[in-house]
Amino acid sequence: MAPVYKNVPKEIPVIGTHVWPAQAAIHAGMKYVVNAIPDNWPMALHFAEGSVHTIQTHQSYIGYRILNGMQEKDVLKPMPADSLVYTGHYIDHELVSNLEADCDARMKRKADGKPMRFLLTIGGAGAQRELFEAIIKRLLPLIKEKKAALYVNVGDYKKVRETLCKRIKGLKDVSTEHFNDWTDTNSFAGSAIDGDVEGIHAFWHENIFEAVYCTNLLMRSADVLVTKPSELAFYPVPKLFLKRIGGHEKWGAIHSAEIGDGTLECEDVPHTLQMLDIFLNEDALFNGMCEQIKQNKATGIYDGAYNVVKLAMGLKQ
Repeated sequence: MAPVYKNVPKEIPVIGTHVWPAQAAIHAGMKYVVNAIPDNWPMALHFAEGSVHTIQTHQSYIGYRILNGMQEKDVLKPMPADSLVYTGHYIDHELVSNLEADCDARMKRKADGKPMRFLLTIGGAGAQRELFEAIIKRLLPLIKEKKAALYVNVGDYKKVRETLCKRIKGLKDVSTEHFNDWTDTNSFAGSAIDGDVEGIHAFWHENIFEAVYCTNLLMRSADVLVTKPSELAFYPVPKLFLKRIGGHEKWGAIHSAEIGDGTLECEDVPHTLQMLDIFLNEDALFNGMCEQIKQNKATGIYDGAYNVVKLAMGLKQ
């Protein structure tokens, strides 16, 4: 990957949002490199020696600083203080800048009895299919009664959508499909922020960027994000955490629950459905998350992306 930087002026600051482009920039002789580490579990594979490393949480800052557990129980030499920086969560500008208004809109929809909007993200190759089926089956009668609404993003895995429709009777009948049409997806995501939403809206995009970023666009108008505790664990929207797939993901759910913007990790179907019912049938948990998200913003927790850019530009200065 280093040759990619060959004709790029070496004084231009580089932010690697994965360790490989950060390592490549170092090998290519780029002078000002920031390695934005996304993971909350300290792992040596995220290091790009020679760059300034940034991290999203204080807990993982300490773990990375002392290389915790990277050579079993050995005490290792800590990272230099100036090579690791806590920045806060890496969040899209449009989500941070509209955070208060979006949270207020969520609570108003709840108070007005509007359908509660759940955003279900299905990543990978459709792992956890049985769990997704249970969630959709639980919500389906409530969707027909206009007590709930559902966004389902299957990413670039169209077969997952087809399998769900085969296994869940009536799913396709109440679904609006937004398939492989980025203009349509953008339009729906924008109109849903201030407009009404009913039924099920299914999203699939062949282009990988569109498949992933669709979730980011839908977050502003969603009430609850239903996801495994991946990188989405850091986003400023009320979250219901499904059982993790990778062991490293557990710390994302723990962190989110501690700062008040997400649930504990629901490790089986019954606990997942219990949490769905709490969101639907009472106000305390949901409204508490919305208010806590606003407080978190006031303390700068969601300013990580801004801070990474400032840091990169500051290196040059």
